[in-house]
Amino acid sequence: MATRGGSGSAGPEEGKRQGDSGEVVGGGELYGKKVAVIGLGASGRAAARLALEKGGEVYVSDLRTDAQATAGGAELRSMGADVESGRHDLERMARADLVVVSPGIPPDAPVLVELRGRGVRWISEPELAVRFFSGPLIGITGTNGKTTTALLVAHLLEASGLRAAVGGNVGGGLAPAASELALLGDAPDWYVLEMSSFQLADTVRFRPDIGVVTNLSPDHLDRYGNVEAYYADKARLFVNADAASRWVLPAGDDAVRALAGDAPGSRYHFGFDAGDAVDAWLDEGWLALRTAVGAPDRLLPADDLPLLGRHNRLNALAAALTAHVAGAGVDGLARGLRTARPLPHRLEPVAEVRGILWVNDSKATNVAATRSALESLSRPVILLLGGKDKGEDFGQLASALTGRVRYVLAFGAAGPRIAREIEGAAPITLISGGLDHVVQEASVCAREGDIVLLSPACSSFDMFANYEDRGRRFAALAREIA
Repeated sequence: MATRGGSGSAGPEEGKRQGDSGEVVGGGELYGKKVAVIGLGASGRAAARLALEKGGEVYVSDLRTDAQATAGGAELRSMGADVESGRHDLERMARADLVVVSPGIPPDAPVLVELRGRGVRWISEPELAVRFFSGPLIGITGTNGKTTTALLVAHLLEASGLRAAVGGNVGGGLAPAASELALLGDAPDWYVLEMSSFQLADTVRFRPDIGVVTNLSPDHLDRYGNVEAYYADKARLFVNADAASRWVLPAGDDAVRALAGDAPGSRYHFGFDAGDAVDAWLDEGWLALRTAVGAPDRLLPADDLPLLGRHNRLNALAAALTAHVAGAGVDGLARGLRTARPLPHRLEPVAEVRGILWVNDSKATNVAATRSALESLSRPVILLLGGKDKGEDFGQLASALTGRVRYVLAFGAAGPRIAREIEGAAPITLISGGLDHVVQEASVCAREGDIVLLSPACSSFDMFANYEDRGRRFAALAREIA
């Protein structure tokens, strides 16, 4: 396999990160250290359990007082943590030796603004976790395809006889928070972490042995002031790179190339087309890998990949290349690709009736993900588009709609702006009701050979707790129709 090196560093300078001042502890044990954890979500609870296990004196706080937060707090209290709901004790946080922030806490939250003003430094939950990992790490980020790629990498490693522990930003009950992996009794051959920009933002020592970027496009502009700030957090994947680092990157992607900069280490590339700088590609309809000089190793006919959509072929190439760099053999990769299974809410077929296929792509919470889904499908589409408005330009969907989408049903808080910005690209109806009404209208519009696709390009928070909740409801409605 080709090996391509670089030199230098990439990403924002460490002393200029928000919240960065003073020393951050956390390596080794935490005996006698005061640890403050902000947030009672899954990652906050996992961080608190890890800190308790390592001997820390743990204080956890969350402004929420709902049933989930209350139950999580009760569990941590039973383990020895001091938990507060409904308020944050800033004085106590400021005295802590280590502050860990859940990714759901935005950087402009009053508690973080106050801590920043006091010169208090904090870290993300995965940053805490990796300080207690006892084996090599694969870190996977990007705008879209992170979860599919992370879980597929772990599956391919296991199919090749290597033990993998996967977690991080995966969510949805598919894998645990990073700190849960740090509590495993037996270390795996490889830790595999999906890392969001929010989680990378507050890293200090985070350094993957193999780093993967799936792709890059604007996202989360409701949280970031501009796309440059979003990309800057993604670039923290490369901050601690050294000559031993290995990078798996999309070929010909100028945005990813700029993100990586001149970070040191060896580089491997995946893409649809072969080339001197491409190590995994589609070779006459086969997923193929360059493992040595000469003919490529063909792994699987692309049409036999169980994952729906053209973009999943890229995810499969990225995962196969990553697993091979980690030591997986060709036979194991071929076995693993053939036995891969679609993930919930990611181009997941959920029902078929009268020749109409209903597909749940609720995880597509940005314009790039929806565009990728549309470009991956070969059948006519009835597209369900809408949800919470994140500030993206829906006009960027126009070229993907034209000639592919027979009808758009726009809904939710973003519905009116969607209707304005994609007008003319495809017939569109604005639905004022909830998802039940949207699905009912889709069943009227669809005809034999169509795909009814929920790929909303928006978050779900105007109607649902999260994209999983939205996807489950869509699947249930589709199955009722079927």
